[in-house]
Amino acid sequence: MKATEITVLEEVELNNPIFIEALPGVGHVGKLVADHMIDELDATKFAEIYSPTFPPQVLVGEEGKIENMINELYYIRDLGDDNQDIIIIGGNTQSLSPDGQYIVCSEILEFLEPFNISRIFTLGGVPTGQPVDDPKVLGAASDEAHIELLKEVGVEMRSNDGGIVGASGLFLGLGMRKGIYGACLMGETPGYFIDAESAEGVLLKLAELLNFEINTEKLDERAEETRQMLAKAQQMEQDLINRANAGNADDLRYIG
Repeated sequence: MKATEITVLEEVELNNPIFIEALPGVGHVGKLVADHMIDELDATKFAEIYSPTFPPQVLVGEEGKIENMINELYYIRDLGDDNQDIIIIGGNTQSLSPDGQYIVCSEILEFLEPFNISRIFTLGGVPTGQPVDDPKVLGAASDEAHIELLKEVGVEMRSNDGGIVGASGLFLGLGMRKGIYGACLMGETPGYFIDAESAEGVLLKLAELLNFEINTEKLDERAEETRQMLAKAQQMEQDLINRANAGNADDLRYIG
């Protein structure tokens, strides 16, 4: 029996869709992009994915309502000037274990085989460990054609600096084994808060790559709220340092 349960909510036919992975990860960058695209572009959910490899818990939402740990598949028809069909995988979790990641990603790709996926884009964050004034969008790809495509829109390529962990890496790696190629877009992010600014940068590069327009006002607003929160926290930290330094100076005067 397969570990992954995929419940089809709507039978749908699509024309060689692009598959976009945007599950929670560093800075929740990919998840923010997926949620924003789903809302702004009126994506339709057509399948739900459950796996015992997901975290052993449920989420408690508004007014105490419980939500399962789940992945979801959405479709968008005729996106942008190229009229491209899209499948997006979003959700609130990834598998916990390496085995679980392989199982779930493999079985999702197997489920999607009848759609004849044309290419794969995976979205996520790359941690910097500290705030970045102007976060860059970095990229990696599974073939030369996609490397050139990323460069054309100003994505800086990662090179010899480690791996792409989790679903963002596995979908590309497993896709290559099936002859499906694509790229990963990674927004720079400190990694310790939900980063709407980084998500907006990734989304705008994806929109440029796939030739569609999207309103990012809500991400702008959320990014500004985060910037204000960080500025306030940094000011409080500096005030504490100043008070500590002033106290030390007073002590030195007393000793002298």
